[in-house]
Amino acid sequence: MEHVRVETGDGVAVVTLVDVERRNAMTAQMVDEIVATFDALEADGTTAAVVVTGEPPAFCSGADVSSLGALARAETDDERRSVTSIYEGFLRVLRSPLPTIAAVNGAAVGAGMNLALACDVRLAATSARFDTRFTKIGLHPGGGHVWMLERAVGPQAAAAMILFGVAVDGARAAEIGLAWSCHPDDELLDAARTLAARATRAPTGLLEVVKATLRQAPWQPDFEAAIATEVSRQAWSLGQGWFKAPE
Repeated sequence: MEHVRVETGDGVAVVTLVDVERRNAMTAQMVDEIVATFDALEADGTTAAVVVTGEPPAFCSGADVSSLGALARAETDDERRSVTSIYEGFLRVLRSPLPTIAAVNGAAVGAGMNLALACDVRLAATSARFDTRFTKIGLHPGGGHVWMLERAVGPQAAAAMILFGVAVDGARAAEIGLAWSCHPDDELLDAARTLAARATRAPTGLLEVVKATLRQAPWQPDFEAAIATEVSRQAWSLGQGWFKAPE
């Protein structure tokens, strides 16, 4: 692939976006390669977790500007809604049943920030920069950006970042819960691999179902429904032969 590099080992796949000239912006080709990559990783049966990062010095600078410019010149809203084809790059990551970690090693802007938000956990480098950017360039946020960011950091921080255009670095991201932790740039990938490797200690099938439960939690109508879901899935897990009583 031209714009996605994959390195695998010991159950962990590191997926790197590669388009330095565009600061790893999402083009149609890159989106296709991201989709194909996750299709392959989910099918291979050996991948327990995925780390998503960008070729330095950026994580992902968002959707390709030329693609957005063409959509802006479209004549109808229906044509402009085809922007969702660009968003498929991060939506495919969001839909993955595999545990995912974003290793944000530089600018994560717009749709690139959506890619980070689509991952289950975010680790930030000191040089990371989370910038929603949408309103700064005259766009309404898209692709579930508001929903994902508000869930991650709460309404006040989401408003500061979206309405007032506040960008945050890696340290601040960790302070507000946008990132799990912040690391020196040269230690970020090792930290991400180490965290991802912890997923290899549990059965892949179990983690897939637990991840589904995590994703469905906000949509549960009440606590009783949440309990019912978890009890049902816990009973299923007991029947899989994975359970080992602690010694």
